[in-house]
Amino acid sequence: MQRTSSCSWVRSLAEMFASQSADVPSVFAIAGVDAARLQSDDERFGVDEVSRLWHAAVKTTGNPVLGVDRSVAARYGNFDVVGYAMLSSQDLRSGLQALARFMAIVSDAASFELVPDPQANAWLVLGGSGYTLPVPRQRYGYGYLALLALCQWLTRAEVQPLVVDFKFDAPPEAERYRSEFACEVRFAQPENRMLFGAHDLDRGLPTRNPAMLGIHEELMRVRLEHLGAGTTSHRVTEEIIRRLHRGEPRREQVAASLALADRTLRRRLEAEHTSFQHLLEDARRELAHKYLADGRYTLHQITDLLGFVNHGNFFRACQRWMGEPPGEHRRRIVAGQEA
Repeated sequence: MQRTSSCSWVRSLAEMFASQSADVPSVFAIAGVDAARLQSDDERFGVDEVSRLWHAAVKTTGNPVLGVDRSVAARYGNFDVVGYAMLSSQDLRSGLQALARFMAIVSDAASFELVPDPQANAWLVLGGSGYTLPVPRQRYGYGYLALLALCQWLTRAEVQPLVVDFKFDAPPEAERYRSEFACEVRFAQPENRMLFGAHDLDRGLPTRNPAMLGIHEELMRVRLEHLGAGTTSHRVTEEIIRRLHRGEPRREQVAASLALADRTLRRRLEAEHTSFQHLLEDARRELAHKYLADGRYTLHQITDLLGFVNHGNFFRACQRWMGEPPGEHRRRIVAGQEA
């Protein structure tokens, strides 16, 4: 399944690159992406295309902290019509839950999940799928700062995360990340996530409007259907991806999270000519390609991330998906990247 980002997001990204002295035509040429596609609002850009644009922009500007700037992210981060739907929400917590539901409009490679902690705070956990190239660390920094700016725009208040975690190792410019987020920033963590305090999450939005929220949500559902992201199979896949690193998800659990009876979920998937097991297999195969392309993960770590109970099951699955063992597939990917 090809994962993509909206033209609005990529167009704003190109504008951000230009504001930071990047030669945008050269960036697109180096990345092998046709800049003329930006002229069509309905265009979507593959997630690896976006990563190549980031790599090219960092290379041409020589700026290792490109986009890791709170004011820049606030100016150019563009969450499309989803941001306006969030404006009608009751409070920031429900606004972020709306973002989680409709994020596929901006990018169906990204997923968000609000995970409560014991103090009634909540981690906003960022997940991703569909990548075969390593994601540049600047992309994560910019994306989180853009999200933080969105929270401040929604609340008209100085929303401040308590902790920010990144999966990538601490870069030489780690202090820049701490300065821009103005909180504890930790690297080499199990997940990309931000911790928000309950006092911020419970802030009422000055623009809250229940009637308009219903209208916006219906429009968002239509957009998702148009993108193919409103189907039951898509929603199930997103839930599977969110849960896999905690072990193999069960169909009943996923059905409950979607507020469906298990038999209703099964019937809807059958109507879409698929099954829970088929979606689980596809999600694991897609994520396996992503993790094997990223040298930071050992094969045993990938086994756990894909929810397999042991390495032998992962080995056999790779043989089935790729026709070769996981180690051999990784060596072939690395050889291709170096060629």
